[in-house]
Amino acid sequence: MIIASDIIKSYGEVKVLRGINLQIQQGEIVSITGRSGAGKSTLLHILGTLDNADSGDLTIRDQSISKLSEKALAKFRNENVGFVFQFHHLLQEFTALENVCIPAYIASKSVPETEKRAKQLLEYLGLKDRIQHKPGQLSGGEAQRVAVARALINQPAVIFADEPTGNLDKASSENLHQLFLQLRQDFNHTFVIVTHNTDLAAMSDREIILEDGRVKLN
Repeated sequence: MIIASDIIKSYGEVKVLRGINLQIQQGEIVSITGRSGAGKSTLLHILGTLDNADSGDLTIRDQSISKLSEKALAKFRNENVGFVFQFHHLLQEFTALENVCIPAYIASKSVPETEKRAKQLLEYLGLKDRIQHKPGQLSGGEAQRVAVARALINQPAVIFADEPTGNLDKASSENLHQLFLQLRQDFNHTFVIVTHNTDLAAMSDREIILEDGRVKLN
């Protein structure tokens, strides 16, 4: 599914990633952990094609990312990758349904089919009664589940999550953990999760520990 080879990344004089090598299989739930400053989010952004490595190779679904033009990369990302961040980043003026539909609209998918799938996802995530609510009318856990539905709308191969429970209370965090497990069981989704949450890391199939920009444990 994902193969990263000798990924190196610096910001000015600061070396953040110092030769990362890893492989992630279809259907795995993998957590990336380590102390603050270890390079976790930088690695996630590179694996998710939001940022470029200085050197090294990245392959997702047998596609070499470095060989794609910016336009082709944006299309590949939209069709194959979903993102969930610590803060849900929902657009406040739009309803839950509209927020979920946005990535599919960007991909020029049919409006009726998109809305049908978005409603199915929101219902699956326990948000049937919140479809027409705007973000300000949702709890933190509900807003994060809307963000998960948005990440799933284009049926991506992999979902990248950056501290997805970092802004949630304990009960909402546990619910999100179980949701990831359920999604993998029901749809064989692959999850790559940066987290400081030891419970979330413990429920993963595998934990990748970064230290000083290198893989300490894989």
